[in-house]
Amino acid sequence: MRLRSTKSANWIWTIGLIATVPGMKVEGKQPEKKMNIIFIMSDDHTRQAISCYGSKYGYTPNIDRLASEGVKFNNCFVSNSISGPSRASILTGKHSHANGFVGNYSVFDGSQQTVHKLLAQVGYTSAVIGKWHLKSIPVGFDHWDILPGQGDYYNPDFINKDGEYVEQGYVTNIITDKCIDWIDKQKQSDKPYILFMHHKAPHRTWMPDLKNLGLYKDVKFEIPDNFFDTYEGRTAAKEQDMNVAKTMRLGYDFKMYHPRLEEKSDNYALKKLNPEEKKAWRDYYNPILERFLAQNPQGDELLKWKLQRYLQDYYETSQSVDQSIGQLIEYLTLSGQIENTLIIYTSDQGSYLGEHGWFDKRFMYEESFSTPLVMRLPKNYFNKGGFEIKDLVQNIDHAPTFLEIAGIKPPSDIHGESYLPLLYKHKKVNPRKSLYYHYYEYPAPYGSVKRHYGVRTKRYKLIRFYNDIDEWELYDLKNDPHEMTNLINVKKYGNLIVKLKKELDRLKKLYQVPDNYNELYQAPENN
Repeated sequence: MRLRSTKSANWIWTIGLIATVPGMKVEGKQPEKKMNIIFIMSDDHTRQAISCYGSKYGYTPNIDRLASEGVKFNNCFVSNSISGPSRASILTGKHSHANGFVGNYSVFDGSQQTVHKLLAQVGYTSAVIGKWHLKSIPVGFDHWDILPGQGDYYNPDFINKDGEYVEQGYVTNIITDKCIDWIDKQKQSDKPYILFMHHKAPHRTWMPDLKNLGLYKDVKFEIPDNFFDTYEGRTAAKEQDMNVAKTMRLGYDFKMYHPRLEEKSDNYALKKLNPEEKKAWRDYYNPILERFLAQNPQGDELLKWKLQRYLQDYYETSQSVDQSIGQLIEYLTLSGQIENTLIIYTSDQGSYLGEHGWFDKRFMYEESFSTPLVMRLPKNYFNKGGFEIKDLVQNIDHAPTFLEIAGIKPPSDIHGESYLPLLYKHKKVNPRKSLYYHYYEYPAPYGSVKRHYGVRTKRYKLIRFYNDIDEWELYDLKNDPHEMTNLINVKKYGNLIVKLKKELDRLKKLYQVPDNYNELYQAPENN
C-alpha cells in the first residue's frame, strides 16, 4: 500500500441534474472526468449492529462518518435475502427471476447485461475484489480477484485470471490492501473507475481478527424481547432451521471443541490458521471452554450462553469491516481522491442477532429483509451532509443509481430506480409506495426457510408462503414492528388484505414474474 499526500483534486462531479442542487458550489468550467465509485459490501452486517442506526453495541465510527458526511437510508431492503441472489440483483438491477440467480446453488450468467459493462461504455474501469459467491467467473471486469465460494477468514485462497493462490493474513485486511493497491494504480489513468469491494465478514462462522479477539468479552448483551418466540400463528417461522438453540453447534459455531461435547479436536475454525494464529486462538478460547465445562449450562441457561457467545464473536468479526473503511478513507484523503469519489457502504442483506431466537437471514421479516445503506458524497455535492432518507429503496436500485451518476439512462429492462433524485431536496419525487420480495431456496442444506414472496409498504407487509405450504401472513409494522402477530385472519383487515394482494399482483406484473415461479429453483441433489 502506498500513501502519498497530495493537494485535493479541484474538480467537481457534474452531470446534467447536478447544477440545480440547492447549496451546490459550481465554479467555472466543469471537467469531463466522472466521479469514481467505491461500492463496499459486507456479508450479513445487519442494521441493528451499526451505531449510526442506533445499535447499543456496534462500535462503527467509520461507517458513522460516511453517514455524517453524507446520507443514511433508513429504509433500504433487499429483493431476496440470501448472499448470491442479492449480489446478482446488485450487478443487474433486476429481481432474481429476471437475472437467473434465484438461490446460492444457481450459476450466474456473466454474459448478461450488468452495470459495470454499461459503465465501461462511457469509459469506466471496473474491478471486483473479495467475496463473489456467484459460482461463475466474473465477466466484463477489467480486474478481478475473488474468494472461491464462501472463502476463509485466515490465510484464504483467492482466484484471479492467472489461477488460484493463497494469501497470508486475515481476509478483511487482505481485501482492503488489495483494493487500495488497485485504486492507487488508477491514479495513472484519466478514466473513472467503479470498484466492488466485497468483504466476507461477518458471515458465519464468525472468526475475528486477532487484534479484535476479546473486544466484547466483558459486554453483557441484552436478550431480545422475542428471543423465546413460540411462533404462534406462523407455521413457516416454526419450521425453520436457523435457531440459536437447536441449529448452532458448540464446535462449529462456538469453537467449543472437546471430547465431552462430542466435537472433533481437529476443528473447522483452526484448519487454515498458522501456528502463531492457533496459539492466539487457543489462548483466547480455551479459558472460555474451561468455564463452559465447569458451569455445564443447561436449558434456558445454555440458550442464553449461546446467544452471548454468538454476539461476542459477531461484533468482534464485524469490527474489521469498520476498521477497513477507516483505512480506505485515510488513503483516499491522503492521496487527494476523496472529493471525487462516491463511497457507498451496505451489506448483502441483514441478519438476526437473536430476534425470534434466530441467527442467519432468508425471511422477509425486517431484520433480514432490511440492510444498511450509507453513502459519502464529495463536499462539493452538498454544503452539509448527515441527513437521512426515509423513502423505500432496494438493492436493485444501486445499478440505475450508478448509471445516472455516469450520465447513462438506465435500460428499460432494469427493475430498479435510481435513488439519486431522493438527494435533491428541491425536486418532487414520487416515492416508491411498495417493494417486492421473493425467496426461493427451499429445500436446501441450510436454513429450511419455506419459499415465499410478498409486498411491503411503509406500514404493512403481506407475505405468501408456498411450495409445500400455502399460508399468508400480514403485519402492521407501526403497531407490531417485531412482527409477532399475524393479522391475516383478523376480520377488520379484510379490505386491507384485498388492497395489498392487488398491489402484489401489480408488482408481479410490473417485474414480469413468470407464472411458473415455483419451478425456477431446483434443490441440490445432495439435500
